[in-house]
Amino acid sequence: MLHVNDLTYRIGARVLLDHATVALPDGARAGLVGRNGTGKSTLLRILLGELSAESGGVMLPRGARIGTVDQEAPDGPQTLIDFVLDADTERKALLEEAETATDPHRIAEVQTRLADIDAHAAPARAARILSGLGFDEAAQQRPLSTYSGGWRMRVALAAILFAEPDILLLDEPTNYLDLEGTLWLQSYLAKYPRTVVIVSHDRDLLNTSVDTIVHLDRGKLTAYRGGYDQFERQRAEAQALQMKLKKKQDDQRRHMEAFVERFRYKASKARQAQSRLKALERLQPIAAMVDDTMVPIHLTGPEKQLAAPIVALDKASAGYSAGQPVLEGIDLRIDPDDRIGLLGANGNGKSTLAKVISGRLDVMDGRLKRSDKLTVGYFAQHQLDEINPAQSAYQLLRELMTDQSEARVRARAGALGFPGQKADTPARDLSGGEKARLLLGLATFHQPHLLILDEPTNHLDVDAREALVQAINEYSGAVILISHDKHLLETSVDRLWLVANGTVKPYDGDVDDYRRLVLEAAGLARRAGKDDKASRDPKADRRKVTADQRNALLPLREDIKAKEKRMTQLAAGIAKLDAALSEPGLFERNPKRGAELSKLRAEAERSLIKTEEEWLDASAALEEAEQNESV
Repeated sequence: MLHVNDLTYRIGARVLLDHATVALPDGARAGLVGRNGTGKSTLLRILLGELSAESGGVMLPRGARIGTVDQEAPDGPQTLIDFVLDADTERKALLEEAETATDPHRIAEVQTRLADIDAHAAPARAARILSGLGFDEAAQQRPLSTYSGGWRMRVALAAILFAEPDILLLDEPTNYLDLEGTLWLQSYLAKYPRTVVIVSHDRDLLNTSVDTIVHLDRGKLTAYRGGYDQFERQRAEAQALQMKLKKKQDDQRRHMEAFVERFRYKASKARQAQSRLKALERLQPIAAMVDDTMVPIHLTGPEKQLAAPIVALDKASAGYSAGQPVLEGIDLRIDPDDRIGLLGANGNGKSTLAKVISGRLDVMDGRLKRSDKLTVGYFAQHQLDEINPAQSAYQLLRELMTDQSEARVRARAGALGFPGQKADTPARDLSGGEKARLLLGLATFHQPHLLILDEPTNHLDVDAREALVQAINEYSGAVILISHDKHLLETSVDRLWLVANGTVKPYDGDVDDYRRLVLEAAGLARRAGKDDKASRDPKADRRKVTADQRNALLPLREDIKAKEKRMTQLAAGIAKLDAALSEPGLFERNPKRGAELSKLRAEAERSLIKTEEEWLDASAALEEAEQNESV
C-alpha cells in the first residue's frame, strides 16, 4: 500500500500540502488532479524522495521499485530499442553476468532468473511499446541523437513503461504525444499490472486508465472511486450535500441560540438553556465546499463573416523541398463557421497543412484559393518558448494598442485573465497555463476569420480546458484544431480530416471510430473494448452495496423529515396562540379562555422542545451514518 500520512509541505509562506492523508492499495491506478499550482508535481517529488516534507511522511511497500520519466530527454548514439531494453537493469545485469559466470550453480541461478522474468521475450515487448508510441521498426534502430527533444521524451516514457516499476509515477505523460500515442497509452495504462499514479489534465485518460481519482484541493487529499466523470459527479453531490448540511446546521444554530437567548435567565428553562449551550459547543461548523472561480477564456471572432469558402484547395501539394511533397492531391474547402479536427500521427503532415491554410507555406502544385480579406490567428505550443521572458501581458498588448489609453489596455489584459498587477508580471514568472491563456488572447486580438490551434491544451488544467471548449464553441469564426485531447475534439469539432499516407481526406467516422482504428492497428482493440466497458460500468456488487446503504438510511431520513414537519406545525401553532394571548383584555373578559390558551401554549412548547431534541439526536445519527458510509 502507498500511504501518504499527515503530510505538510510549504514553499515560503505558502502551504501546498496541509496535513494531507490518502492511502492507495497495491495495484491501484490513480489519477492525481487539481488546479495548476496546487502542488501535484511537488507531491510526486516527495514520493520519489527528491523533496522532504515539513511533517508527516510517506509509507511504501518494503523493497518496492518506484519509477518515473526523467525530466531530461535521453540522448547519445545508442539505438532506441537498446535504450529501452537497458531500462530493465536486472535483466541487463543478468545477461552480462551470464556471459562471464563460470560457477555452474551461479550459471543455473542466472538462467533460472532470466526465465522467470521472461528475459528473452523482452526485445519483442520493448518493440511493441515503442511502436505504440509512434516508432516503427526502422525508427527503433536509429540513434537517440537523431531525434528532437519531444520524440526523445517519448523514448524515455517507453523505457519506464518497459521497466515496469512497482510504483509508476507519471507527470503529464501525454504532453509529448499525438492523439494516436495518447490513445495507445490510455489502453496500456488501463492494464498496467502494478500501482500507478498519474498527474494529468486529460479527461479521457482519467476516464479510461484509472480506477481512483485523488483530488488535491486547499492542501488536502481526497480519494474518489472511479474515473474523472464519476469524480465530478461525486464531488458535485458532496458539494450539494455539504451546502445543504451547512444551511441546516446554520438554521439549527440560530434556533438554539434564539432559545438560549430567550430562556437562559428563566429558572424554569435554565436546564434546557444549558443543554442548548452544550449542544452549541459540540456543534462543529461545516465549511462551505466551494470551487475557485475559473476565469473564462475569450476568443474574439470576426465582426463580419466572409463568403464561403474562405479557403479552397484543388489538387494541391505541399512540402519543403522541390520534388519531395509532404502532402499531395488535396481537395478540400473551409467555410466561415467550420469546426475541423485534424487526425493523424505526428510526422504525417498536420503542421504542414496548417501552414498552407494559414498562408505560411505556398503550395507546390495545384491551386490554393484564399479569401482576399481573410485573417488568420495561429496558436502553437512552440510559441510559448518564443515569448520574451521580460515582457508582461500589459507590454505585449501595449505593442498592439499603441493608440489606446492605458485604461483600455489594462481592461483588455483583464479580459484575457490578467487583472490588476497580474498584467505587469513578466512572462518568465507566469505558469505554462497562464502563458497559453495569454497567447490564445493574442492569437485572436485582430478578430481573425480562421483560428488554427495546434495542441492548445498542454499547459491547461481540466477546468481551463472546459473553458477553452466553451470559448471555441462561442467563437464566431472557423477553427482548425490539432489536439491529442479526445474530449476537446469530441466537444469542439463537427468535421474530421485524416492526414495520412501523404494526403488529407475527410474522415467519415467520429473520434471513437478513429480510436478503434488506432488500437486495432496496435493489436489492442479487443482488449481495449473490454477495458473501456469495465472502466465505464461500476461493479454490480458496489451498486448493490450503495443501494443497501441508502435503503438502510431511508427510515432515519424519513423520521427527520417528519420531525421537521412537526416542528413547523408546532411553531405555527404557538405563534397563533401567542397572537390570541396578546389580545388586549383577554383575561379580564374571559379568564377561563385565557387560562385554557395558556395551558395549550405550554403543552405546545413542551412538545416543540421534545421534538427539537429528538430531531437533534436523529440528525447527529444520520450525519455519523453518512460519514461511515463514505469511508
